[in-house]
Amino acid sequence: MEDLVTPKPKVGKTVLTYGTFDLFHVGHVNLLRRLRALGDRLVVGLSTDEFNALKGKKSFYSYEERKNILLASQYVDEVIPENTWEQKAEDVKTYNIDIFGMGNDWEGKFDELKELCEVVYLDRTKDISTTEVKQSLSGLSVEKIKELEESLHSTLDIVLHLASSVGARK
Repeated sequence: MEDLVTPKPKVGKTVLTYGTFDLFHVGHVNLLRRLRALGDRLVVGLSTDEFNALKGKKSFYSYEERKNILLASQYVDEVIPENTWEQKAEDVKTYNIDIFGMGNDWEGKFDELKELCEVVYLDRTKDISTTEVKQSLSGLSVEKIKELEESLHSTLDIVLHLASSVGARK
């Protein structure tokens, strides 16, 4: 039996966006803040782990963890699961959406929703993306991490030695 979702009552303008929102960063914050400023309520369609797998993506954080991170943001009012590419038009109707917004890297991809609501594409924050964060992190090899750890231990040994020699002089 199909789940029936009762449409939300209309209160001001409601904005809808979608994404994976993995490794939450300032670019996500900027996008959510700007989307929320367009209306009175922001609903985020969050890609489920299963949907990400279909897209060939794997998130660092699970769906539930990413959902909790989003809900902790002052800009997000509700998080709904994104299970398919095709659900957007139905979600616009179900959640009484006035504005559908995405980053401009999706420009033109959701213009068919203009029949149902206003569609906006916002500029992305320069020099930050989850892909870039993951690439930076992947550049740290196990050897480099061990080298950094040894360097930190050596520095700590020096600091402790200096501290003990200063304490011995008193």
